[in-house]
Amino acid sequence: MILHANCKINLGLDILRRREDGFHDLETVMIPVSGLFDVVEVERVEGVSTFEQKGLVVDCDAESNLCMKALRLMQRLYGVGEAKITLDKRVPFGAGLGGGSSDATAVILALNELYALGLSEERLVEVAAMIGSDTAFFVRNTPQLCTGRGEVMSPIELPLQGKYLVVAKPEEGVSTKEAYSGVKPAMPSVRLADALRKPIGEWRAIVKNDFEKHIFESHPAIAELKRSMYDAGAIYASMSGSGSAVFGIFESEPELRLVDANYLKIVKL
Repeated sequence: MILHANCKINLGLDILRRREDGFHDLETVMIPVSGLFDVVEVERVEGVSTFEQKGLVVDCDAESNLCMKALRLMQRLYGVGEAKITLDKRVPFGAGLGGGSSDATAVILALNELYALGLSEERLVEVAAMIGSDTAFFVRNTPQLCTGRGEVMSPIELPLQGKYLVVAKPEEGVSTKEAYSGVKPAMPSVRLADALRKPIGEWRAIVKNDFEKHIFESHPAIAELKRSMYDAGAIYASMSGSGSAVFGIFESEPELRLVDANYLKIVKL
């Protein structure tokens, strides 16, 4: 079974408070980016499970990859058999685009079909959330207001159809640990869902990503990418998630030359 594991971007990201379990309560809106995806192939096999990777090189051993972690989780929970997983990695990692989480969810969805488990969407969300905070989003894979640590979701409508999305990433990446180490939780003056009901032209002033301030200080190339988006005519631009990717939303397809970006993708929403 072959699946396209698309990435996501975050529209706004408010870190509200640190929880007793060490995680943070947050509010963010995730939207899928169907034009930017990894290709995940999952096959039932006899004997021993294997993992093969092509495309962008992720520097970790096979068992540490989220695809294999998803397989091991499904084996523990539901006794599924062995599998051959092939990952064609196209989504940049260390970018805040959720590529690894999407890959893991693709494996869970594939195993649910290959082994005829018949798991409900609600249960698939619960299982995916055991892998990571944004993994559950890819079960629904539609615009969602995400709360809790990111796994509590509710659908949200956004006026983005027909707009153009530009996703760019500098050479450097940002680890999740680095992103959270400098954040200062606080309740926003305008809640995210209310801010996103405003016209897109007003988002620049009220829809923010709490990771940006300290990450921009230590990674000026990421801040420069965001400035470049606005210089090119974006109606809204932001870092996605914990970075380092930056996106811009445009009314029409832009012509861009982002000198600090080693990765650039333009898709129509």
